[in-house]
Amino acid sequence: MKIDLRNTVLAAPERIGGLEFEVICPVGAVTGQQWKLTATSAEVGTHSLQISVKDAAGHLLGKERTTLRISPADSGKGGNAALLILGDSLTHASLYPNELARLLSGEGNPTWRMLGTHHPAGAAEGVFHEGYGGWTWNRFQTLFDPKAPEPGKVTSSPFLFPPSNAGAAPVLDLPRYFKERCAGQLPDYLIIMLGINDCFRANPDDLASIDSTVDAMLKEAETLLAKFKAAAPQADIGLCLTTPGNDRDGAFVANYQDKYTRWGWRRIQHRLVERQIQAFRGREKDRMFIIPTELNLDCTAGYPENNGVHPNATGYAEIGSSIYAWLKSRFALRSAGR
Repeated sequence: MKIDLRNTVLAAPERIGGLEFEVICPVGAVTGQQWKLTATSAEVGTHSLQISVKDAAGHLLGKERTTLRISPADSGKGGNAALLILGDSLTHASLYPNELARLLSGEGNPTWRMLGTHHPAGAAEGVFHEGYGGWTWNRFQTLFDPKAPEPGKVTSSPFLFPPSNAGAAPVLDLPRYFKERCAGQLPDYLIIMLGINDCFRANPDDLASIDSTVDAMLKEAETLLAKFKAAAPQADIGLCLTTPGNDRDGAFVANYQDKYTRWGWRRIQHRLVERQIQAFRGREKDRMFIIPTELNLDCTAGYPENNGVHPNATGYAEIGSSIYAWLKSRFALRSAGR
């Protein structure tokens, strides 16, 4: 596990290389601009972790403290875990769900099952999810094609069903979804990675515009989350923080020419993560948790040269390992009744 320290701050491309990061933690070590840890059984438990950042002249710009929790390697062993993953094109690619499945299949883990109706060509055996390119929180609640209402299709949300009366609106029915499309299985863990398509087109030069766009997204998120809480009240919900993009300007030029830029998306993404943390932190009693998927992602080695927001196999594996780390923590705490 690692923290790419560059992902913890918002700094213009010409400034990021001049920043100095310091990490105070009894475990792990800083290498360049990354803090890395290969945990041992002796380090199981909780540890304080503080990150400070200074400018080139040594002036302190900010610092934050958090708690690092290292779980036993056999957390969850002997149990069962049903997972449902929601997302956009990063999930549709199926590479991070594949990595998650690979990790869960190792020793010391529960018997697992991935719920969902979508099994794209790139999905490994047993890997199912609800991840569709271009989707948003809103699309999962509104997108419906009466001519093709089948689940697992990009034209209709798997959670929507035809209305009983012709001309009426489709019905969002999660209990029916679990009953008919998941063979009656409720998820133990709901993992959601959405946000890019909701906010990508905001004006990066206008903070009010970004916040207005995020406000609309969070409203949609809270509506869908409430429905999931009602339908699967015992599920732990892991909310993935939106990942930063490729740190190569040329990758954004290749995808979007001059319409959307690396620095533009970086400003939007950083503000979006701030708002996601504000909205979802402190809600553990409601079984809602933040997964810091943006921290363990190397924005150079984890991306191809010609794609702005979609990682390569290395980057997707880093996302998968972040989600796996969260699951191992939850396995351990749930077994302790927490």
